[in-house]
Amino acid sequence: MKFFIDTANLQQIKEAQDLGVLDGVTTNPSLMAKEGITGEQNVIDHYKAICDIVDGDVSAEVISTDFDNIIKEGEALAKLHDRIVVKVPMIKEGVKAIKYFSSNGIKTNCTLVFSSGQALLAAKAGATYVSPFLGRLDDISTDGLALIEDIRLIYDNYGYETQILAASIRHVMHIVECAKIGADVMTGPLSAILGLLKHPLTDNGLAQFLADHAKAAGK
Repeated sequence: MKFFIDTANLQQIKEAQDLGVLDGVTTNPSLMAKEGITGEQNVIDHYKAICDIVDGDVSAEVISTDFDNIIKEGEALAKLHDRIVVKVPMIKEGVKAIKYFSSNGIKTNCTLVFSSGQALLAAKAGATYVSPFLGRLDDISTDGLALIEDIRLIYDNYGYETQILAASIRHVMHIVECAKIGADVMTGPLSAILGLLKHPLTDNGLAQFLADHAKAAGK
């Protein structure tokens, strides 16, 4: 499973990259705003800075909702760097745009997916990635992991190459369960990725090893 980090924070992206397990980055206008990145040129420059850090795909989201402007924005984003994946919302005009982009060699990430039917449409249109938001479904007492399972089954039934990018990851068990189901990618905060490192028995065992070594060394 690929590991993406869901942030626009360059320091966190660098930390994840330095860990050696990062495969890409997802961003959105909300994450940009959270980092104080405003203004079209500043946003463009920030995308370029992210692409300079990572080795994998970087999702950059369009903000238009009509076909012509989604295409205009998406083509401009795709020209910024060969790592850019155009992030398009799951709406009628977005599906049409995904088909256009896929027919013209531009990678896409269909975002704001909350049903298996939406995921099926995205795959039919040729999306590179589909992003079901499992955490947001959990927030409204709906089983987000069940959606990942359904999409996996549908895609396997028909051999769709669209990658399931489990989004809105909140914690370690989301990552583990998505890996068990067979999600192709997960994207979440740095805290969730680093949380995979933690286990009390590891901490206790290391402390004991170091104490025994110090005793043996006469320290």
